[in-house]
Amino acid sequence: MDVLTFPIVAAFAVVTALIFGLIAQRLLGLRLGLFRLLLTGAFALFVGPLIMFALLDQFTLSPQGLTDQSEGPVAFWFALLGSVLTILASMALLVVIEAFVPMGSLPPALVWGRGLLGRVRRARRYWQIVGIAMRHGLGSYLRGTRSRPLDAPSGRAQLGRALTTTLNAGGVTFVKLGQILATRRDVLPAEVADELARLQDDANPVPWPDVEKVLVSELNAPVEDLFAEFDREPLAAASVGQVHVARLHNGAEVVVKVQRPGIRPVVERDLDIAARLAGRLETGTRWGRRMGVRALAAGLADAILEELDYRIEAENITAVATAPSRQPEVVLPEPHLALCTERVLVMDRLQGTPLNRADAVIRKNGLDRDALATTLLDCLLRQIVIDGIFHADPHGGNIFLLDDGRLGLLDFGSVGRLDGALRDALQRLLVGVDRGDPLAVSDALLELVPRPDEIDQQRLERDIGRFMVRHTSGPVSSGVRMFGDLFRVVADHGLAIPPEIAAVFRALATAEGTLTRLTPRFDLIGGARTLASGYVEEQYGPDRLKQAATEELAALLPILRRLPRRVERIASAAEHGRLGVNIRLLADERDRAVLTTMLHEVLLTFLAATTGIMAVLLIGTDGGPQLTDEVGLYALIGYNMLVISAILALRVLAQIFRRG
Repeated sequence: MDVLTFPIVAAFAVVTALIFGLIAQRLLGLRLGLFRLLLTGAFALFVGPLIMFALLDQFTLSPQGLTDQSEGPVAFWFALLGSVLTILASMALLVVIEAFVPMGSLPPALVWGRGLLGRVRRARRYWQIVGIAMRHGLGSYLRGTRSRPLDAPSGRAQLGRALTTTLNAGGVTFVKLGQILATRRDVLPAEVADELARLQDDANPVPWPDVEKVLVSELNAPVEDLFAEFDREPLAAASVGQVHVARLHNGAEVVVKVQRPGIRPVVERDLDIAARLAGRLETGTRWGRRMGVRALAAGLADAILEELDYRIEAENITAVATAPSRQPEVVLPEPHLALCTERVLVMDRLQGTPLNRADAVIRKNGLDRDALATTLLDCLLRQIVIDGIFHADPHGGNIFLLDDGRLGLLDFGSVGRLDGALRDALQRLLVGVDRGDPLAVSDALLELVPRPDEIDQQRLERDIGRFMVRHTSGPVSSGVRMFGDLFRVVADHGLAIPPEIAAVFRALATAEGTLTRLTPRFDLIGGARTLASGYVEEQYGPDRLKQAATEELAALLPILRRLPRRVERIASAAEHGRLGVNIRLLADERDRAVLTTMLHEVLLTFLAATTGIMAVLLIGTDGGPQLTDEVGLYALIGYNMLVISAILALRVLAQIFRRG
């Protein structure tokens, strides 16, 4: 083949392959990508000549053509049958591919090829993480061979230590995962959470030239034009970002949070690896399925990705600061939104001391520890119960004791949000606990969690009653232990706590550690019960009830005005025997679409079966004109009908596999 002929032959082969692929796609009722079209067409080009040779082998060709002119039309029909069989073989290949590798389960060929280098790096990093886990004693847990020791406290503590050392060696992303995971006592045993709490998010500071590049790139101006002063030495350095002190040209002292260069691709790659490991644990281990590690990893990944966008933190600060129940005793830093970007956050500096290092300041200024603890708890509960947006990580490092004696809240990268229905149910839950009413608590709990189809409510009320007796009477109860017991009650009854409510309990458990450090005998549960009852009284006092009744009456008035006429109309129709009820079946378009699809598939299946039976009967029928020595007209018609039957059956199978 010469150089000029080869491109023509190649182009003809590609066009022919596309034609066969398009025909197979159209007959199956699917939409395929270019790679599958070409693969189907190439298969047709391969098997087509073989089928043609098998069918036309009995016709002997001479230089003048067929030996018998009568054989020409017969050969044409056999060639047509061979072409249809070739398309049928292509359709069968597509159905087999769809059954084992459904459309969309693999990335497109162009994307796959473009991301090959990235996948190689990810695979190397994946096995690096697996190797770290193996070296630190997590191999048996990954294989699912050590699930039983988790039933004992010593086994859970051993798992916690191994997991902590593994995450610490895994780098920034896994350290952040471990820190967030340490707060999820709703899904983790206490021993594991205690070990994960030891993870430290310290890192070496980024050199000033790299920090300056990020600032100039994000703010589109030199640092000197934006800030009157800028301290090049960081105030603090963490794995994701570091904080610098600066002064604006208007004299305001601010802190500038700068994200580490190149951290986002690293975090995203490691989060993808963490998701793959979680999927492997959930499918391969009993304890992974019990904990739901795949959903847990997805939630943690969302939390970390939110922390990578400093604009979200600025919006969170603004939302909490503008809430209706904002307290002047608790200060929030005001963000300078014009200087806040995805990787840079500029906000007012709060002059003070972190609460976990403020003991000397409290003694020096003679501050009332109980009053500070009550103010902090009141602030957090108002955010949760009234405003519906709250600080989700109130540990001692994120709470400052300011120089003027007030409290300040920092680090709003993680906040929780509750809608009105959840807030009302949570209020009723706290009031029920305060009144010692298990029935009210169980009703409120069932409004907080997705309710299963079947639940033994009487047994739930008894378990709630025992829970309340254990934690609401007698000496001061630990909130962490109380929340853990509540989670166990919920899990025993097949209930699942939504992430929003889990964030509430997590925030309160974190706050308890801060409050007990401030005043060791502080009663979180008792204080929360008292304050929540006060909130309910505020919301349902005489003036608020009068206002709510007026608003409800104004909304109902148009309905009440039309109600007598409608009742009279219904009574008149019933009196004269004209009362009827109209019910529209399948009024929803989605129901009609499902029913139409089912009818189409049933009809195609019936036609395929009928055509196949007729084909078999025709093939087995003797007599009729003989087209060749071995094949008669009835048999040829039967073969064609058999092909049609196979095409219809393959179309039904393709639709079934596509939905599966």
